[in-house]
Amino acid sequence: MKIVLASGNKGKIAEFKKLMPHDEVIAFKDLIGDFEVEEDKDTFQGNAVKKAEEIYAKIADENILVISDDSGITVPAINNEPGIYSARYAGENASDKENNTKLISKLEEKGLEKTAAYYTACIAIVYKNETYTVHGWMHGDVISKEMGDGGFGYDPMFIPKDFDKTLGELPHEVKKEISHRSKALKLAKKVLEVIL
Repeated sequence: MKIVLASGNKGKIAEFKKLMPHDEVIAFKDLIGDFEVEEDKDTFQGNAVKKAEEIYAKIADENILVISDDSGITVPAINNEPGIYSARYAGENASDKENNTKLISKLEEKGLEKTAAYYTACIAIVYKNETYTVHGWMHGDVISKEMGDGGFGYDPMFIPKDFDKTLGELPHEVKKEISHRSKALKLAKKVLEVIL
């Protein structure tokens, strides 16, 4: 199955390829070149749907399946930041390091070394002009420093529930089992089984 991923995030594309080894996962840019979708919705679901639908319309081939995901980390103790702004928390085109540095400074402002947090992933699927969405969550704690160099994004700052290491320190096999994106993808695969 050819799946077009509505993302330019290299970390996300690599993760989807690992999670879906039997499918041909390609980035939308490989088909239509640079194309910007403004993420201006106020929920992960709204942004995921907008990305998938706009890219599906641009490709203009109803036999192509487009998957998009909008995901991020939410920290209740700091007004539920960064939430939907996770990828651009420190500004447009911010690096993972810049976003992590901003989150660390926000935690330090509150005197927090460790506090509850959770990741959300919403996956939107568009196929034959129909749109479907699923969600996955991963709960745990965020810490005010980076530990480990695995994963991407906020992974070096996030300790999943029932673990004592960050996602940056845990092996990929473990992350694959527990991550918000893996949980959402398992549900997405159930949707694909029905619609394909």
